[in-house]
Amino acid sequence: MAQCVQSVQEFIQDSFVPLVAALCSEEAERLTRKNSLSFAELVKPFCRLTSEVHMRDPNNQLHIIKNLKIAVNNIITHPPQPGAIRKLLNDVVSVSQPAEGLVANVITAGDYDLNISATTPWFESYRECFLQSMPASDHEFLNHYVACMLVVSSSEPEPVEQFLKLSQEQHRIQHSNEYLYPKWFIPNTLKYYVLLHDVSTGEEQRADSIYEEMKQRYGTQGCYLLKINSRVSNRGTDEQIPDPWSQYLQKNTIQNQDCYEDYPYTVISNKNTDHLISDGLDSEIKDGLSNNFKTHPLQLDHPSGSLDSTDYVKATASLQDSKKSNSGTPHGACLTLTDHDRIRQFIQEFTFRGLLPHIEKTIRQLNDQLISRKGLSRSLFSATKKWFSGSKVPEKSINELKNTSGLLYPPEAPELQIRKMADLCFLVQHYELAYSCYHTAKKDFLNDQAMLYAAGALEMAAVSAFLQPGAPRPYPAHYMETAIQTYRDICKNMVLAERCVLLSAEILKSQSKYSEAAALLIRLTSEDSDLRSALLLEQAAHCFINMRSPMVRKFAFHMILAGHRFSKAGQKKHALRCYCQAMQVYKGKGWSLAEDHINFTIGRQSFTLRQLDNAVSAFRHILINDSKQPPAQQGAFLREYLYVYKNVTQLSPDGPLPQLPLPYINSSATRVFFGHDRRPAEGEKQAATHVSLDQEYDSESSQQWKELEEQVVSVINKGVIPSNFQPTQFCLNRYSDNSRFPLAVIEEPITVEVSFRNPLKVPLLLTDLSLLWKFQPKDFHAKHDGEAKELGTCDDDMIGTEAIAEFLINSEETKVARLKLFPHQTGELHILGVVYNLGTVQGAVTLDGIDPSIGLQTGKFVSNGLSVRGRQDLEIQGPRLNNTKEEKTSIKYGPDRRLDPIITEEMPLLEVFFINFPTGLLCGEIRKAYVEFVNVSKCPLTALKVVSKHPEFFTFGGNTAVLTPLSPSASENCSAYKTVVTDPTSVHTALLSSASSVDFGVGTGGQPEVINVPLPDAVLLPGASVQLPMWLRGPDEEGVHEINFLFYYESIKRHSKMCHRVLRHTAVICTSRSLHIRATVCRSNALEDEEGRGGNMLVFVDVENINTSETGVKEFHIVQVSSNSKHWKLQKSVNISEDKDTKLASRERAKLCFKAVRCKNSEENYTFADIVFGNEQIISSASPCADFFFQSLSSEFKRTHVQSHTHASQRAVKQSFDETVRLIQRCSEVDLNIVVLWKAYVVEDNKQLILEGQHHVALNTVGKEAFSFPQKQGFKKILGNSDWEDLEQELPEMVLLKFFRSENTPVPARPTPEQLSNLIKTSLHYPESFNHSFHQKSLCLVPVTLLLSNCSQAVVDVMIDLRHKTTSPEALEIHGSFTWLGQTQYKLQLKSQEVYSLQLKACFVHTGVYNLGTPRVFAKLADQVTLFETSQQNSMPALIIINNI
Repeated sequence: MAQCVQSVQEFIQDSFVPLVAALCSEEAERLTRKNSLSFAELVKPFCRLTSEVHMRDPNNQLHIIKNLKIAVNNIITHPPQPGAIRKLLNDVVSVSQPAEGLVANVITAGDYDLNISATTPWFESYRECFLQSMPASDHEFLNHYVACMLVVSSSEPEPVEQFLKLSQEQHRIQHSNEYLYPKWFIPNTLKYYVLLHDVSTGEEQRADSIYEEMKQRYGTQGCYLLKINSRVSNRGTDEQIPDPWSQYLQKNTIQNQDCYEDYPYTVISNKNTDHLISDGLDSEIKDGLSNNFKTHPLQLDHPSGSLDSTDYVKATASLQDSKKSNSGTPHGACLTLTDHDRIRQFIQEFTFRGLLPHIEKTIRQLNDQLISRKGLSRSLFSATKKWFSGSKVPEKSINELKNTSGLLYPPEAPELQIRKMADLCFLVQHYELAYSCYHTAKKDFLNDQAMLYAAGALEMAAVSAFLQPGAPRPYPAHYMETAIQTYRDICKNMVLAERCVLLSAEILKSQSKYSEAAALLIRLTSEDSDLRSALLLEQAAHCFINMRSPMVRKFAFHMILAGHRFSKAGQKKHALRCYCQAMQVYKGKGWSLAEDHINFTIGRQSFTLRQLDNAVSAFRHILINDSKQPPAQQGAFLREYLYVYKNVTQLSPDGPLPQLPLPYINSSATRVFFGHDRRPAEGEKQAATHVSLDQEYDSESSQQWKELEEQVVSVINKGVIPSNFQPTQFCLNRYSDNSRFPLAVIEEPITVEVSFRNPLKVPLLLTDLSLLWKFQPKDFHAKHDGEAKELGTCDDDMIGTEAIAEFLINSEETKVARLKLFPHQTGELHILGVVYNLGTVQGAVTLDGIDPSIGLQTGKFVSNGLSVRGRQDLEIQGPRLNNTKEEKTSIKYGPDRRLDPIITEEMPLLEVFFINFPTGLLCGEIRKAYVEFVNVSKCPLTALKVVSKHPEFFTFGGNTAVLTPLSPSASENCSAYKTVVTDPTSVHTALLSSASSVDFGVGTGGQPEVINVPLPDAVLLPGASVQLPMWLRGPDEEGVHEINFLFYYESIKRHSKMCHRVLRHTAVICTSRSLHIRATVCRSNALEDEEGRGGNMLVFVDVENINTSETGVKEFHIVQVSSNSKHWKLQKSVNISEDKDTKLASRERAKLCFKAVRCKNSEENYTFADIVFGNEQIISSASPCADFFFQSLSSEFKRTHVQSHTHASQRAVKQSFDETVRLIQRCSEVDLNIVVLWKAYVVEDNKQLILEGQHHVALNTVGKEAFSFPQKQGFKKILGNSDWEDLEQELPEMVLLKFFRSENTPVPARPTPEQLSNLIKTSLHYPESFNHSFHQKSLCLVPVTLLLSNCSQAVVDVMIDLRHKTTSPEALEIHGSFTWLGQTQYKLQLKSQEVYSLQLKACFVHTGVYNLGTPRVFAKLADQVTLFETSQQNSMPALIIINNI
């Protein structure tokens, strides 16, 4: 139970006090009415004695009474109806509410910190009122009147006669059968005569004389002169007299207006409560009136009349009116502090001289009667000892006793006299004697099976035992339990049972037996009284929380039960309070259904009490938690919430929009897109992919776009990126960098994608959904800024807002809404949130979400008419900062400005369309497409550039001229190349042309990735469009390729905020295998060229068709092989076949051999040499062939440049030394590029298509094989995936060994043997066959010329060794048959580029085929003595046939 103001002893003593009746004359009543009080009310604050009182017990022992209180009540002869008592109790509880600002107890139990009101004043008020309003009963005498005050005014003509009349009236009320109420303690009731004298108006002498006469007549002990009204009522006086009456009168007069403001009050009646008060003694006495009602001021007009319940209700209503009108008049206006003391003195005199002597005398008489009737010679004190020490009669259980509630004792029965004596002793705090009497009476009543009497005796015996000073015996709780059970089950008297429970629970609580007290309180809850059940359940809950180990969940559960019963009893405020206290336990613990129930009830109760904000909050909690309720229940919750919200908004229609809880918004998932939506493809026209909200964010891709933009900006700004550069971000999301204010362009839409989630199992319908924003106009060229504007209906001229009429979110669905704004002015825009009407869809909910009858097909949803307008804010938390030490040690978040764009001035807007753009190509295939550039804005654009990571994939053509027709409708056989019909005589010989790399954008010093788009006049005017040809070449690697194009352009006007704009396009090309080409170059044996000087080379080209048959390629034709180089050119084809074309079916391989010679002029221009195998020459120095060649050249150069650059610093060790090495290395270098042009015949849809393409091979080193694409990939392509995987498993060790050298290891300066061997080129000249007659001459001498050519730019020392180097027996067999004649060693010195001829003779002894390539040639640089050893020249095989004639 909750804490009480009084201790349990004080509570019990004040609950049972001696009752004194007051009977006043009308004149006396008039005197007290001057103070707005009745006589009983006048004395009420002074009825507690301030000093101890002494009296003698029957054994003549002195007994001390402390803190005695008496009750003085007006006589009312008929009790009110039970309904009136119920209403009074209801009102008492309603008025008593927790004080505003009261600090609640904080109880910590386990994980719970609960704010609980420590006291329950409403329960104490109820308990006090209940005990005072208990009807008098014949089975006990505690609330029978002990004495009666007869009050007469001194101003009356005949006061003594008036006393006589009042005495007779009292006698008639007590002894005639006319009145059954009130009840009197003993027949000889004490009468006390009080003369009331008005000091302000009466004559004091007359009053004194009358009082003297009274003393003569009634004795000094039986009368009193009370002087009052010493002060004239004057409101203007400054003297403030205390008002001790207000606290007592407030309990008795309840004003409904204080607690029921806006809703009618209804008493919830129950059929079972009509006979609430029935003690089974007298069928006519069914109703009793509380002592509280006897003090009712309006009942003083009817001292002897009857007052029924309807009069009572009228009286209550009139009292309320009078209270309202007299609320400004204080009580006791005519009384001074001296009068207060006089009244206090009067009560003390009455108690000391009248009441207590009377009670003492009555106790003695009763004691004597009992002793004489029982035939006992000793007093009851000794008798009780004998009874208790003797053999005890076994108590029968309740179940064994019959229902004998009809048994009645006559008033003079000895059993009742014992009870009467016990009650009197109890009232004067003689608890030991009282206990003895109760115990004796209990036995007698049980023997007679008078259960009602027995229960009363048990009840009071238990209380007496508890109250005995020094606690000689423990509290007999079983007495109380038996009494409660008897009252409730046998006597059917819930009022008496309730009194038992209230007393016993308080006693148990004082002994910290909270569990037993809670069980007792819960046991008395029943359906007959909701108010009682609610109060007792609440106290039980407090018992659970006050235990040594608080039982928090039991507390909460019983609080819920109490709240429910309070609600049924019409006590809405108390019900709400109970639910709120219980909510502290259930909240956030996963008890979702219980939480929903509590919140729903709190919402309803709050709404009933017009606490609309609380109601909204409670319903909001139901909806925003992940509810486990069935759909129907969730729908009911939602409708209730909308109804409450609508009421709230109607109260303040002009107030700010409320925050709605549904649907959920995932703020961090909000995406903002700047610009127009992408146009769909129109036939062959395909718009640039650009950026759209439908694309998923890819951080890698985003980084690539950023790098491309930085690259082009760097080129524009001469290699420097400006400090204020801000990468263009079209779509902002949770992954993008949102630390800066994004830039949006005026008149271009801003799309905000908001992610909604419906957590409920019922659909939500949002109507009139739009964005909420704040805008500050700002002219970025002017100094003055406009004022900030909130969203309004008239502001569409600044920011146009697009609204979605209907937006349906199905049950548990996540759905995005794309909302647009159209800025019409420059300035700063802040997107705050969304605003919409929240409603539900009408119709039955099915498992799929919505009943089909709603009409989803039409796109219109039928709302059930209940919707509220509100808003939700978009609050996005920025990324957590983690850079500085302070940020790492604390939790700080950076800004996220994606919703705060700056609207800038007008900018051009480019749209790009691709015409006939392929999706699939063969590796190396050339295809012509067209690009259309359209300026859709109102200002011209310039400086159009395109940047890509793969510049080798496309070209717009060279700067020389447009060499192909502009019409996009080219037939499938129309070549993308510039072709010329060839002369049949020139087949297999080179056709020469030249071109500068500058014409094709290579070698200009700029980045090859950044390509200028050749716009006519370099400007695209508003609304204008330009169509340009674009050649594409399939990447060399098979697979799917994503190629990013970034189109960059600027406005003619320079802007302060936005310098440029970009447009993105991602082309997806699927390439399939075509040809694989490998080539090698080696020195030719023939040293003569056209000028007779050395310098010829042989180029071997190996072409293999690695295309798979799935692509539909029938065969490849090699139509032309071209070379381009600054130093070398192809001269002719060596292996001339009869067929002009070289055809390759699947998996076929062709070997081509060409002769290459040095170019005459070593200028900057590249020499292009075309060897044509067909009828048409493709001009390889024109677009697009040359474009792709130069682009592949630049990408190859970039790759090798990066590799060589890493070691540049380490190569400057010894400059002269390096120059020498470089001379040797240059001998083996060759700068020759081969372009193989081909046609492929494809059968597709029964049509034959001819595809064209080209492959590039860069030959850099003599003797080293080169491939048309990187070697590893080449192997993979040739071998196939499975073979390559097998090979890969064997390669790792080789790869590790190959790349084992760390980067810091210096590159060795010594030339490789291969490089040294290329210093000198050797060639043997001899007849292929030689005829000799061995019969004539046994030795055959053949002249052989050895030509030595110095390939380097330095002087070289050469040594020729003709001796055979035997390494094996096989070699002996081969070489032993011929020998060289003459010198075996020669030492020569060759100057730069010198050719030297050495005449030798070979000697043969018999016929055969011989290899003359045995001379070993060693070379070294002349000026380097010790640095390099000479290296052997690789000798070519030189076969000679010796014939015998």
